[in-house]
Amino acid sequence: MATADSHSSANVRPGGPTALRIVLGAQLRRLREAADISRAEAGFAIRGSESKISRLELGRVGLKDRDVADLLTMYGITEQAERDLFLEMVARSNQPGWWHRYSDLMPDWFQDYVGLEEAASRILTYELQFVPGLLQTEDYARAISSRGRPEVADKAVEQRVTLRMRRQQILARPGAPRLWAVIDESVLYRPIGGVAVLRGQLEHLLSVTKQKHITLQVLPYSLSGYAAEGSFAMLRFDEPELPDIVYIEHGGGALYLDRSKELELYGRMFDRLTVDAHTPDRTRQVLIKRLAEL
Repeated sequence: MATADSHSSANVRPGGPTALRIVLGAQLRRLREAADISRAEAGFAIRGSESKISRLELGRVGLKDRDVADLLTMYGITEQAERDLFLEMVARSNQPGWWHRYSDLMPDWFQDYVGLEEAASRILTYELQFVPGLLQTEDYARAISSRGRPEVADKAVEQRVTLRMRRQQILARPGAPRLWAVIDESVLYRPIGGVAVLRGQLEHLLSVTKQKHITLQVLPYSLSGYAAEGSFAMLRFDEPELPDIVYIEHGGGALYLDRSKELELYGRMFDRLTVDAHTPDRTRQVLIKRLAEL
């Protein structure tokens, strides 16, 4: 799945409270290091621990006005205008995003992903089993959410489908992120929802390939499983304070990777996938051929 070190970068306004927390955390880390203060010392100053400072600097927890004000004082930031910029961002980072109304349907770790997705300028994704969520049709999403039984879909299923459709609006907004998706060829043959639903989904994929900010590639069977062992997404951001983030979902939660070595590994992995996969033009021909078979 994006370094300014000046204090003035507190003016950055990325979308989404999760992204803001990461920006704030990165800024506070730089101020702490510039002041030559350890995490343990900073934690003690806000009545917390070293691990609390670590989580705060990674944007993994919400921020409190009092804690940030105390840290700014400790780090030597006394000018009121500059402090106000930080505290304004604290307030905005604690405001719920549009997805908050769906919080009863989403685990916490996925709410974080949706917030980051909203702020991303580029979304790179590799899918082994399903069409990526941002490219799913409503019927396809409903078949997945209902575990293959859309005829008995209840209110919760319909709400999950609504959430997925709402997420897709980022691709239609002004300044939409660039989406680059690689999908395994098996996805084209897996009859999610039945033949009619699969046909509609493949027709939708064919139509989105006409959009300049969306790149779609199909990885052929012959090369499947070599470049990457499982699905993942990489998010990239325009804001220099926001690091690239790799998101890997598993049965019990998700991993968020942002260390340089991890990002380099997954960056190379995605590059390899794009080389092994059919070109975008050839992918369109593959989709047309598959549709003719249905």
